[in-house]
Amino acid sequence: MRLRIRGTGSALPAHCVTNDELSRIMDTSDEWIVSRTGIHSRHISHGEATTDLCVQASRRALADAGMDAEELELIIAATVSPDDYLPNTGCAVQSAIGAVHAVAMELNAACAGFLFALNTVQAYIQAGIYRKALVIGGEVLSKMVDWEDRSTCVLFGDGAGAAVVEAAEEGYYFFCQGSDGRKGNVLSCRNRRVCNPFVSEEKALSEKEKQDYVRMDGREVFRFAVRTVPEAIREVLQRGERTVEEVDWFLLHQANERIISAVAKRLKVSEEKFPMNLDHCGNTSAASIPILLDEVNKKGLLKRGQTIVLSGFGAGLTWGAALLKW
Repeated sequence: MRLRIRGTGSALPAHCVTNDELSRIMDTSDEWIVSRTGIHSRHISHGEATTDLCVQASRRALADAGMDAEELELIIAATVSPDDYLPNTGCAVQSAIGAVHAVAMELNAACAGFLFALNTVQAYIQAGIYRKALVIGGEVLSKMVDWEDRSTCVLFGDGAGAAVVEAAEEGYYFFCQGSDGRKGNVLSCRNRRVCNPFVSEEKALSEKEKQDYVRMDGREVFRFAVRTVPEAIREVLQRGERTVEEVDWFLLHQANERIISAVAKRLKVSEEKFPMNLDHCGNTSAASIPILLDEVNKKGLLKRGQTIVLSGFGAGLTWGAALLKW
């Protein structure tokens, strides 16, 4: 058995912030951002929480699939920006949509999170444990970035995407994934420090140090991505005994236009097969791939029987790819 995507959905905050708007509050410009990233605008929360966006995307995916929430047996929500430590985002979504029979959990693999969650569902389905699942990627990154650091804050956006999947006998699903924790410091964001009555020196920390922000070595992340993503795609194609020419669409994590162009070049594939939405969404981390998946699905670009490759990379460092039949 292998998973088959039955429906997709996505949700973006209503508030859209252009590069020109950012240039009014920091030392940047539309030309500077577009030339380096391909991003023109991004959606920023005006109060929408991560769970709110995940719930909206999930309901739309269920409607697209023609499935009731009570049919779900498993929910995995991928995020690096949950609203709470407890309960986890998966359980919060389960409660909101009424998926009373589902097991729910949260997964953090950064920008590769949705892909890792999808691969986890495939493993459950192949083992015969569950047959119907909801996979979500949702983020409100605007609360995690330093709005005084133009090298990072201009890159990210908020949003959520979801996919309803089910077990199927026909079709195929192959995946690969990896991690390299040795290089985790190139993209990081600290959680709460140890602070209790027995660790007195922690009391001297400034408020900003207690609440750290996303820190990134952009050059190292770029080098990592343009090397690792093509390798992962080649690996998953080899596992599925397919060639790049047989792939109809490559849906990649939307981090940077230059990275996607470099991957296409290394694979010797036309960029026309690499849809992008980062121009109006920015980098939405774990939400990136499912939002793009829903956009191309709603545009009617995905046809049953097509061969699709999904690939993501992110903090950890983490990466992976999946080859599936739509």
